[in-house]
Amino acid sequence: MQRLQKNYTSIDSMRGQLLQNNPQADNSQKPELSFQDILSSKKEQAVDNLKFSKHANERMATRNINLSAEQIERLENGTTKAREKGIRESLIMVDDLAFIVNVKNNTVITAVGDKTDSIFTNIDGAVIS
Repeated sequence: MQRLQKNYTSIDSMRGQLLQNNPQADNSQKPELSFQDILSSKKEQAVDNLKFSKHANERMATRNINLSAEQIERLENGTTKAREKGIRESLIMVDDLAFIVNVKNNTVITAVGDKTDSIFTNIDGAVIS
């Protein structure tokens, strides 16, 4: 392991010193990504995969809720729209189905499919998709 002098003022200067002390490091083949680029790509990956909590899976099973690929896509699109509006906990309606989604975690919390009166609390927005 290579030791660096302790007179660097930033990560960039530490990186420069490391590369200077290690001429074998060849970074010409790897494009440099900024922290923002890496963060953005991780956010995009997280957005792509809507998760269902254990509770939501149980509710869907007991209430006989089976989603088609088209309905899942609409649920994901509704989650994206909620995120764009700054909603944290959203009620998302897909056909006659209601889903509570934690937008930040990209997780469906619960699902309702029956026509009985339902009360939804602790939400700060709704999307009809």
